[in-house]
Amino acid sequence: MGTRGGHGVMVEASAKVKPWREAVKAAAPPGPTLDGPLAVAMIFTLKRPQSARRSETVPYKTPDLSKLARATEDAITDAGLWADDARVAQYCRLAKVWHPFDDDALYTPGVVVAAVEMEEQWHKELSELLTEAVFGHRLYWEGNR
Repeated sequence: MGTRGGHGVMVEASAKVKPWREAVKAAAPPGPTLDGPLAVAMIFTLKRPQSARRSETVPYKTPDLSKLARATEDAITDAGLWADDARVAQYCRLAKVWHPFDDDALYTPGVVVAAVEMEEQWHKELSELLTEAVFGHRLYWEGNR
């Protein structure tokens, strides 16, 4: 955190955050702004480093999953797809994966995001909720990472 005129100013620790937010924002499809409680899935496909051992099938080093999610949530808010990232009430899946070790992985690095407004009374598993169009507007897009 830096200072400007005696006030704290937040500064991104990584130079990659701003381009990532811009890429997600640019890839966002047009649609209504979701403004209720949201169930969300975010699956980040990362490039597998050449230094990874054959036995390693899950990325467990940098970047931090929580930082990826926050930057993506902020970009979705900036794009106007949801009113605020505070609307996210539940994640049904938040993961970073490598292709081909995960069924939800993209073929190239990027992210897939699905979000639906949760109804007051819903009885289905969130994974089903996110895959059935009948339960409201769904948002899907990919962005390069």
